[in-house]
Amino acid sequence: MRILVSGASGFLGTRLTKRLAEGGHEVSRLVRRDARGAAEISWDPAAGRLDPAAVAPFDAVVNLSGANVGGWRWTTRYKEVLRASRVDTTGTLARTLAALPADARPRVLISSSGINWYGETGDRVADEHSPPGAGFLADLCKVWEAATQPARDAGVRVVLMRSGQAMHKSGGYLKPQMLPFRLALGGKLGNGRQWMPWISMEDWLAAVEFLLERDDIAGPVNVVSPDSVTNAEFTKAFGAALHRPTVMPIPAFALRVALGGLSVEALASVRARPGVLIDAGFAWRYPDVREALAAAVR
Repeated sequence: MRILVSGASGFLGTRLTKRLAEGGHEVSRLVRRDARGAAEISWDPAAGRLDPAAVAPFDAVVNLSGANVGGWRWTTRYKEVLRASRVDTTGTLARTLAALPADARPRVLISSSGINWYGETGDRVADEHSPPGAGFLADLCKVWEAATQPARDAGVRVVLMRSGQAMHKSGGYLKPQMLPFRLALGGKLGNGRQWMPWISMEDWLAAVEFLLERDDIAGPVNVVSPDSVTNAEFTKAFGAALHRPTVMPIPAFALRVALGGLSVEALASVRARPGVLIDAGFAWRYPDVREALAAAVR
């Protein structure tokens, strides 16, 4: 396939483009500067500019754009950065696809979203049929997904990847915790009873490939492991993977002081089930959190 990727330079994008190229696909990247070579296409999502003719030759578009949710404290200004970095990019892609004739456009748009779409679920299991939740990240996911509507209205197959945390030591959820856990300073967050939606990096990459190929799948897809664990269980498995004790719990009040509004999401419980992937026969390589974390830190 010829595949166009936005957010290709990020934590997930760099690994996905490498994986797709190794799989024999022809991969090009959207860049916010002048293109350097045939494998890059320049665009300006903040201004809504992307040449439809440049997108027409591709079979699929994978949209991974979005500023890091945990990169900064959630000031009013940074919340707007988080929103614009998702909605502007997704809307520009969706409108560009819709502007092309039906026989001259990519067949599928795989667009990122977040498992936080469901908000706080407590012990309730949330699958793709569950209602949306409340809170900043849930509201962000709603407008993020809604930005794909022009492509859906035009008949493009749109897949909304509601991803959990993809586990790899070089980024995402694990990277900032590697040092404290190696120093035996890691521990559960708050009481540790909150459910954590996660997936191994290997399985996240395989899920994207799976969704690109499955023409019968559209709409929301929970891209998480079927092995739901609490934060306490996850913390214990992470410590075991690093051969370190995990006896330094982080109190909820300390998280609130350190993270501000982000602490609400760090302590939130999202018990998600990947119903679409299970029903479609997707096979996880690392469904068990202990095996996944052992692989993630190797």
